[in-house]
Amino acid sequence: MVEWDIRKLRILRTLREQGTVTATAEALRMTPSAVSQQLTNLAKQVGVPLLKAQGRRVRLTDAALLVLRHAEAVFEQLERADAELAAHLRGEVGEVRVGAFSTAVPALVVPAVRALRDSAPGVKVRVREAEAGEAYELLAAGEVDLALSLAAQAPVVGDGRFTRVQLLADPLDVALPRGHELAGVPGLRLADLAGEPWIFGGSGPWSDITRGACEAAGFTPRQGHSAAGWTAILAMVEAGMGVALVPRMAAVGRGGVVMRELGADRPVRHVVAAVRRGSEAGVVVERVLGALEGVAAGVG
Repeated sequence: MVEWDIRKLRILRTLREQGTVTATAEALRMTPSAVSQQLTNLAKQVGVPLLKAQGRRVRLTDAALLVLRHAEAVFEQLERADAELAAHLRGEVGEVRVGAFSTAVPALVVPAVRALRDSAPGVKVRVREAEAGEAYELLAAGEVDLALSLAAQAPVVGDGRFTRVQLLADPLDVALPRGHELAGVPGLRLADLAGEPWIFGGSGPWSDITRGACEAAGFTPRQGHSAAGWTAILAMVEAGMGVALVPRMAAVGRGGVVMRELGADRPVRHVVAAVRRGSEAGVVVERVLGALEGVAAGVG
């Protein structure tokens, strides 16, 4: 009977996810030599080769993939064990680490924390702001317990490491400079703005969302300026330098900017919460997730 070492199995799983020994070492805060040594020891314990050289890289053998397929069930069961231990406290005390993208913090997380102060004062939420895609990396690495992200940034649906909950469809409004000829036009549609210079980031999720929404409306947006922060974007809109899509949840306003709801083709971005599969059974995580769902129901 093989004596399975959970720590070494986690290292093997991280190597599968990261692709290289160096990246695995960085993710686990180990040295590359320590990673290699642990995996060599694991191969000796199970009695089969787990890695095969491929140029300067290594790849997992079929035996390693078989081991990981069974190990995933173990990892999930361990998450459930942690969740059940937390349940012994009946959700009265505990801490949940939440990773959330910038606009989700004031719009969802802060109101949820306020609600929990009344309903579950012993539940503490520790917040870590992270880009939408980074939140899943933190969740997978065990650095946060709950991630708020955008559906467009989520791993593939078949990724069994996570349980996801759809929180809300956040409408996107268009920001126009006050005095723009279309600022007061009834029934404004996204296609009406096809000839305008657009302001959005050069890359990343918001660039993808803006381009996708405009293309769905039948045109490719002409990028007049590149910016990622809402303060910068709205300042440029106010100055008449272009127009921009702004999520309703951002709730950012300026006196010289008109926010217009769009018509039937109104685009949205989908906000999701995710936890490691199995941990959703934990009472404390469930309480925090429930508070977020309650806030989300009143947004939009």
